[in-house]
Amino acid sequence: MWSVVWAAVRSKAPYVTFPVAFVVGLVGYHLEWFLRGDPPPATEEEKSISEQREDRKLQEIAGKDLTKVVSLKEKLEFAPRAVLNRNRPEKS
Repeated sequence: MWSVVWAAVRSKAPYVTFPVAFVVGLVGYHLEWFLRGDPPPATEEEKSISEQREDRKLQEIAGKDLTKVVSLKEKLEFAPRAVLNRNRPEKS
């Protein structure tokens, strides 16, 4: 007899579980809304991380003269270091 009961419960479980889960979710949603109240008014829309990064980069380069850069001839570290500096010319 128990096997017949368990087979019936197993086959009808989705029909019982969905309405119960729906009611629990609905009650929880409204209970949370009631406890929290109205959301505070948004003062200002927040910028995304990428927008904040772009703004910070623009502020960093605002006072710099971008035409003055070190040439690659003067800069010896443009190539990876050779093992024990064998292939690197000595500075005079």
